[in-house]
Amino acid sequence: MSRIPLTKEGEILIKEKLSNLKFVERPQISNAIAEARAHGDLKENAEYHAAKELQGLIEAKISEMENALANAQVIDVKDIPETGRVVFGATVTIYDIDEDLEIKYKIVGNLESDPEIGKISIDTPIAKGLVGKFVEDEITIKTPSGNLNYEILDVKHI
Repeated sequence: MSRIPLTKEGEILIKEKLSNLKFVERPQISNAIAEARAHGDLKENAEYHAAKELQGLIEAKISEMENALANAQVIDVKDIPETGRVVFGATVTIYDIDEDLEIKYKIVGNLESDPEIGKISIDTPIAKGLVGKFVEDEITIKTPSGNLNYEILDVKHI
């Protein structure tokens, strides 16, 4: 099985989420199932079926997170010398030439990506197009929605 890249920050965040699922949400759902069972006939007990479904979702999420952590290659970008080159974990400031807009992205692993706060997965076309490039490079990235034209303004390892 291949290693899953994960930032140090992402590893901490996933461990916190995993702990919450195991020690807060899992016991709560077990209590909800026990309470629903106490109401009698399980065939027509909507509370019981909803709680069992939620339990399945929580267990799947726990399993996914445990597998990801077991197969993670944790990379602390602060340990990598800054050379102006875009690498996994770097925070990149780019200029969108077509939109006349400055954008900042942090390139992270799949489980920690959150585009709304500027964390993009290493597997996205934008991240793939940026990795390996240098400050002041002008690049065109092919995406499903069309070509994007960027200039790399800054690369920080924070």
